[in-house]
Amino acid sequence: MSMLRRRDFNRLAAVSAGAGAATLAAPALVRAQGSKLKVGVLLPRSGALAFIGQSCQRGADISPPLLKEMYGVDVELMNADIESNVDVARSRAEKLIDEGAQLLMGAFDSGPTAAIAQVAEQRKVPLVVNIAAAPQITEQGFKFTFRNFPTAGELIRNGLALTRDVFQATNTAPRSAVFMHVNDTFGTSMAKGIAAILPTLTYLPFKVVETISYDREARDLSVEVAKAKATNADFILLVSRLNDAVLLVRELVKQRWSPQAILSPGSPGMYEAQFYKALGNKYSDYCISNVPWYNPNAALTKRVDAQFHKQFPQEKLMFHALNVGFTFEAMMIAADAYKRAGSTNGQALADALRQTQITEHVMIGGPITFDAKGQNTRIASACIQNRNGQPMVVLPKEAAQIAPVYPVPGWQQRA
Repeated sequence: MSMLRRRDFNRLAAVSAGAGAATLAAPALVRAQGSKLKVGVLLPRSGALAFIGQSCQRGADISPPLLKEMYGVDVELMNADIESNVDVARSRAEKLIDEGAQLLMGAFDSGPTAAIAQVAEQRKVPLVVNIAAAPQITEQGFKFTFRNFPTAGELIRNGLALTRDVFQATNTAPRSAVFMHVNDTFGTSMAKGIAAILPTLTYLPFKVVETISYDREARDLSVEVAKAKATNADFILLVSRLNDAVLLVRELVKQRWSPQAILSPGSPGMYEAQFYKALGNKYSDYCISNVPWYNPNAALTKRVDAQFHKQFPQEKLMFHALNVGFTFEAMMIAADAYKRAGSTNGQALADALRQTQITEHVMIGGPITFDAKGQNTRIASACIQNRNGQPMVVLPKEAAQIAPVYPVPGWQQRA
């Protein structure tokens, strides 16, 4: 992704909000006659990624009534749990197509998403990727896969640029970092990207003094944390999932190591609702995630928020922002393409998807479009810091809800 400059962030937010209000009132949103699109929703609602998969599922669940209002099409969800497993994902995708799914959506995790993309290509049924960053998903020449999420390289470039901005905003210049990462498909892609990109970024003041990988389903990170602590690095650069992020923080507290920060250059985990619930404000606060984020000022975001509250009154959208936002957008992309195609034929849908041009959306960035590889290259990131038990935008400055804190208070200095 070409990096969106900080000055562009607020402009894009304003354009998105204004365009949303105009588009929602436009005559083009008249109801189509007798329209119905069957979408196979493939998400990890059980297994190691269950909490995040369930969060994404909420984005699919709120979509049908909104898409009916916006595009005049009826969307039927055909839900399948991929169980955080590549083989299950592949077989469930086949099964959904056999049962009549006309388009697939998913699957959060890069490994299963890559497997589903192969099925989509073989069966000529389009796949709209909600979240998955491994570059190979859109690097294999597939004609039926469309990804509305940054690649690992894009996440890293945006995330590291925001890391520089954190240091500049706080007048700090840490000299060392220990890089810790989960060793699944996503984590490995991110690790390779960081190893390739970080040495070329002369504007960053720190060097990685140690790289430590661990299993996604690890139940004990005591050895890894002890190894990281022994480096005496200024901060932890982390690529994680949810469960391991919780485990890591608990082990840091247990071993009484308070690095200057735990900072993610573009991974999930530390802004998830379950992260706050598992650790409480004391230990979840101050973690930093540089990730794509929703635009709370956009007209469509406000409608999504209202529908989310209606269907999940005990939840707050801010704790599901990335998961719900990108999943809803994937469903919206599908509905938009279907309305323009006027057909459920796989090739017709793919052709329409290739011509996507959506200016009204939820996530920060430019218009939703796809390049020749099926990749949206216009998605921006924001710096999110946990404060008082909730994710807050701290950078770019124009969109900030609160100023960033670095270095962060040690575990024992917190209330």
